[in-house]
Amino acid sequence: MQPRKSIAFADLLREAVTEPGTVSSAYSLFHGYSIGNALAAWSQCKARGIAPGPIGSFNRWKELGRHVRKGEKALMLCMPVTCKRERETEAGETTEDCFTRFVWRPNWFVLSQTEGPSEPPAVSLPDWNLDHAMTALEIDRVPFDHLDGNVQGYARGRSIAVSPIAENPIKTTLHEIAHVVLGHTTGDDTGTLDRSIGEVEAEGTAYIVASVLGVDGLENSRGYLQTWLNGRDVNEKTAARIFKTADAILKAGREEIKS
Repeated sequence: MQPRKSIAFADLLREAVTEPGTVSSAYSLFHGYSIGNALAAWSQCKARGIAPGPIGSFNRWKELGRHVRKGEKALMLCMPVTCKRERETEAGETTEDCFTRFVWRPNWFVLSQTEGPSEPPAVSLPDWNLDHAMTALEIDRVPFDHLDGNVQGYARGRSIAVSPIAENPIKTTLHEIAHVVLGHTTGDDTGTLDRSIGEVEAEGTAYIVASVLGVDGLENSRGYLQTWLNGRDVNEKTAARIFKTADAILKAGREEIKS
């Protein structure tokens, strides 16, 4: 997958869901980057037959005593760019607004595209802790009190509950956390978001995070997504929200909780 100008998050999400192992493999090698960028780097390496590995810019490899081989084509990653825009105020004065947009830029190379006398040290995958994540995200666990035995879990406000007989309690917990972080229970989306989109966003997030953490039994998760999609494709906005939320949950679980 190597478009000329950009990469679609929707395509990356589709590949992650349809090809088991893609997320964990990509993130284990590129966990210093967002999940979307990790998948983008992995996908481009696979498409070109390049061995995945540590990644850096041209200048970063130079700092490490290596150089990019002549003729190597850079990988594209998504990066923030600060933009300025002039506008006229109601008083007739001209003011300048700053905003951030995200663009795909071909500025990165993996280790196998470089040469040099030394290699960068291996970086271990950081640990993740559910309690740390919930504390950092300000989400509480409450007793499960739903009478419907088919309900695996639910989220209300900034609280979640998971059935004691849930089929996959870890994945279900991640699903309910995602609902809260996405704003489905606390933000502007409350009561207005189409349920199918909300379930796709929450389950997509849970699937990505669970894949990174090596949670087993995600086959039903893929089926759950297909049920709510009902033959439709995930659009770019939804895919971007899924990746952003998954990054937030993973980051929260790796933050040190100060007493």
